[in-house]
Amino acid sequence: MAIFSNTVNYLDGDTLLQAFFAYDDAIDERKPAVLIAHTWGGRDEFVNNKAKQLAKLGYVAFALDMYGQGILGTSPEENAALMQPFIDDRQKLQQRINAALYAVRLLPWVDDSKVAAIGFCFGGLCVLDLARMGADLKGVVSFHGLLNEPQSKTTQPVVAKVLALHGHDDPMASDALVSTFCQEMTDLQVDWQLHQYGNTVHAFTNPLANAPALGTVYKKTADTRSWQSMKNFLAEIFA
Repeated sequence: MAIFSNTVNYLDGDTLLQAFFAYDDAIDERKPAVLIAHTWGGRDEFVNNKAKQLAKLGYVAFALDMYGQGILGTSPEENAALMQPFIDDRQKLQQRINAALYAVRLLPWVDDSKVAAIGFCFGGLCVLDLARMGADLKGVVSFHGLLNEPQSKTTQPVVAKVLALHGHDDPMASDALVSTFCQEMTDLQVDWQLHQYGNTVHAFTNPLANAPALGTVYKKTADTRSWQSMKNFLAEIFA
């Protein structure tokens, strides 16, 4: 096994974006691809490392960029300022992540009939919106993602299967919001799953998360279990 990784530039209109990709170059045939959407801070080492982990599983992993080449937040205030325009304009969000889907299909190592997407926090919302817009991909996985339904409803059938991995005590997704999300997925006739982890709050996959007052705390058991659930889901949808 030899994991090759690099960055690649791509465009959304006039906005230059930079993704980090990784794959096992010992595998000769074209491989399924997995997009990875970052948290509100931008594409950082957390998602780059997730790309390397996915490459070891045999996928072409593509850690996408929602903000622009080299743009990273350095504080909660900066992160919020970067994220908010996409929360306010979900069509802009969907266009931006769709640009990543287009870009990953152009990579020569990718089986473009087998593409999925995973996302963390804000990135969870991004991949859920990719599914909501009716994008042609096999499935999406949201890790402690924001679940808010967009105001504009899709006019396209939702073809992607959906797996939402959620902390039961996540302050950023109330019980009412979770219930609304489940009903939304049902109304859209999605093949969906929601896994909840007890005594678990937001950002449970991030070892650096340690802010109980904000409701963001790492939890190893939930991290391990959710990653295993993702692996099972990807194996199923790519079979």
